[in-house]
Amino acid sequence: MAENVKPRVRVPRSAAAGEAFEIKSLISHIMESGRRKDSDGNTIPRSIINTFTCDFNGENVITAELHGAISTNPYFQFEATIEEAGTFTFTWLDDDGSVYTDSKDITIG
Repeated sequence: MAENVKPRVRVPRSAAAGEAFEIKSLISHIMESGRRKDSDGNTIPRSIINTFTCDFNGENVITAELHGAISTNPYFQFEATIEEAGTFTFTWLDDDGSVYTDSKDITIG
């Protein structure tokens, strides 16, 4: 498991039904490519976030597959539209099998 991994998301507390709004997500992760060597000359194993998903009330909003060229601390910004109040669930999957999640509730207002 990567150290000091911290997911952060920003979702408005409320939105108008049918109106697009912005969602931002960032996860603090070193994203080791597997090509660097440590001070002893040993290859540092690859450890990246390979998949990011966002679901709203169990329905997928966005899925992104990440590869070795992704930067440290991957950031995603996208728009969503909802018709009802609910919960956004964000999931990041790591190469080492770790799963990081966060969720945010939103109301219609």
